[in-house]
Amino acid sequence: MHNTLALFITFLLGFFIIIGVIIAFFLKKQQKVLDFIFAFALSLLTMLILVDLLGHTIEHLGIKHIYLFIIFTCLGLLIFKIIDDFIPEHEDNKMTKKEEKKNIIHIGLLATIALIIHNFVEGMAIYLTATNDVSLGIMMSIGVGLHNIPLGIIITTTLTNEDNTSKSLLCIGSLFISSFLGGLFLYLLNINAVSDTIIGSLLALTIGMLLYIIIFELYPKVKKTKNKKITFIGLGCGILITILSMIMG
Repeated sequence: MHNTLALFITFLLGFFIIIGVIIAFFLKKQQKVLDFIFAFALSLLTMLILVDLLGHTIEHLGIKHIYLFIIFTCLGLLIFKIIDDFIPEHEDNKMTKKEEKKNIIHIGLLATIALIIHNFVEGMAIYLTATNDVSLGIMMSIGVGLHNIPLGIIITTTLTNEDNTSKSLLCIGSLFISSFLGGLFLYLLNINAVSDTIIGSLLALTIGMLLYIIIFELYPKVKKTKNKKITFIGLGCGILITILSMIMG
């Protein structure tokens, strides 16, 4: 019974993403909004690594397996570098409006891939927690869900610049169901425990992917923005949301 309830909890996590999607559709795609979103994403993803992923990764791997942390983080960076090379090279300050639009979509796609892996692993962790302690699993899912709302806003704002609506819906749908798939994977195999080394390695891989997005995609955009006030507000909101999700979690 606990296994089925734990799986249901991972499914509900996806609705936090949908809340973010709904909020995003009420935002006008003005430059100021995009400047805020990029600063917000930079701050939020950086805080996600520092206060969540990094600690959990080290906790699962331990000091003796720190080499795995380095290997999988570098692997995550390398994977996204390879993906990025499929996009024609360009200089940000020389981009046309059409190229700028494609670049924004590109950031959204990279972020979606990284966050799907991240949510899959978190879905596994929440499922395992809830099978042993339902109350703790629910509280953990609320904390995770709160930071999924702004992530839903970020992904939707970038991907809805895409003319191909079906591609955008596919990405958002994949993100919606990713936590559930992590729980479903363990449920179908009737697994109530997963090696710390496996979870830690997957988290390190996610860190590498998110670092690539932060360093090579988001930071250059935030650095060149002319709306400094909006940028600082976005950075502050990312920190605030992270603190709130920690308190609730």
